[in-house]
Amino acid sequence: MPKNNAPKEIWFLTGSQSLYGEETLAQVAAQSQQVAYAIKGGLTAPVNLIWKPVVKTAESIRRVMLDASADDNCIGVITWMHTFSPAKMWISGLDALQKPLLHLHTQANQALPWATIDMDFMNLNQAAHGDREYAHLVSRMAIARKIVVGAPASKEVADRISAWSWACIGWNTSQNLKLARFGDNMRFVAVTDGDKVSAQMQFGMSIEAYGVNTLVAAVAEVSDGAAEELAALYEREYDVVQELRVGGARHESLVYAAKQEIALRNLMEAGDFNGFTSDFEDLGDLRQLPGLAVQRLMADGYGFGGEGDWKTSALGAILKSMTPAGGGTSFMEDYTYHFGPGTAKVLGAHMLEVCPTITESKPRIEIHPLGIGGKEDPVRMVFTAKPAEGRQVCLVDMGDRFRMIQAEVQIVEPTEDLPKLPVARAVWEPKPSLATSAEAWMLAGGSHHTVLTNSVTAEAIEDFARIARVELVVIDEDTTIRAFRKELQWSAAYHRLAERL
Repeated sequence: MPKNNAPKEIWFLTGSQSLYGEETLAQVAAQSQQVAYAIKGGLTAPVNLIWKPVVKTAESIRRVMLDASADDNCIGVITWMHTFSPAKMWISGLDALQKPLLHLHTQANQALPWATIDMDFMNLNQAAHGDREYAHLVSRMAIARKIVVGAPASKEVADRISAWSWACIGWNTSQNLKLARFGDNMRFVAVTDGDKVSAQMQFGMSIEAYGVNTLVAAVAEVSDGAAEELAALYEREYDVVQELRVGGARHESLVYAAKQEIALRNLMEAGDFNGFTSDFEDLGDLRQLPGLAVQRLMADGYGFGGEGDWKTSALGAILKSMTPAGGGTSFMEDYTYHFGPGTAKVLGAHMLEVCPTITESKPRIEIHPLGIGGKEDPVRMVFTAKPAEGRQVCLVDMGDRFRMIQAEVQIVEPTEDLPKLPVARAVWEPKPSLATSAEAWMLAGGSHHTVLTNSVTAEAIEDFARIARVELVVIDEDTTIRAFRKELQWSAAYHRLAERL
């Protein structure tokens, strides 16, 4: 399994100052714990919210920020100014912080006790202006952060902090991500290439090259017995066509696909990798392009990119770590269009490698010719993605910076059955329309490879982009080409020249 899946910690820090006296500060601490408890109860992301003692001095603030930055289990910090906490105390601490930051603007009480408010109450509940003092300083320091405003027990606050927490999980994955490239990119293709050094500097990901013979040798080391055992599991869990079952004419092809899966898993686990790529042009002595093996590894959380596409593989691993249990996220490609009759649609697929987490049906394991690559017929799962709201996301290298592009879609049932299409697929209606979405995607320089998700929210993706300081452009139901062109121009100027908030 990919690493970094254990529950991580979000630290909750409360700001105040010593001048209020011990009695008031004791109330601040008690109410701060109540706020943290209320937030913790509403979180949907698999993180532990850890309350930390109230910080009152520049020294204590710097110390806790250094501790958070050094703690591998801490993936983000929430700050809240319960009272007035003079912001110059926070400069050295914020300067030391190396983890994502969320500024919660709230107060311990949702409703004011109008009939009993006195100056003691006013002195205790000062977040309304304490947070503004702090926010001014964070803006002046040009620190990327998310601001969430509202009552601590409200669903709106919980949802927004949850989205950010999922983004922190994705950022933690990115910072620790290792990706194995078996072979190189498909020849002459531009968008799957890119600057791996810049990617490591910005995202933390390490992209590591392996000759395809590394995989060939690993497959050769897998015993027939181990492969037969896995093939038997396939027959129990999936609808396997008769010719691939034990005793079938092509059962040996299923056994070889099982050897590929075992070999890839062994390599992933030994190298502590989160994702990988393959390329049908660079298979060496592999008998099949890995299909079934890739699909099952993706279902377990690994990222994948075809034709050596390391950026899509890395993005897939990141978004899979941000996918709630039961959700679906997959490698995908816009393959062909349906312009009508009816609503225009995209038929998305790939040669073999689409993840079964995006379907509700029991996948069917089949074997068919590939038509390219010059190898044996590969084994693959065949299924159709379930209807759902979703989004396509890609990561591209624009030369001077990376750009993420997100397009909102409605995944739908195919207009008709697809009895002769022997690959996993998804059909979707782009927003606001196929024509506008496709034009905007191409104007932004989007890849033909994407990650399709029916579960990672648009807000979580936006939060991740902010944490990563990467440009994000969004195509949705409100997109118009005239406005989108201007947005690309403004965004290019911003990411080249401006401080990033």
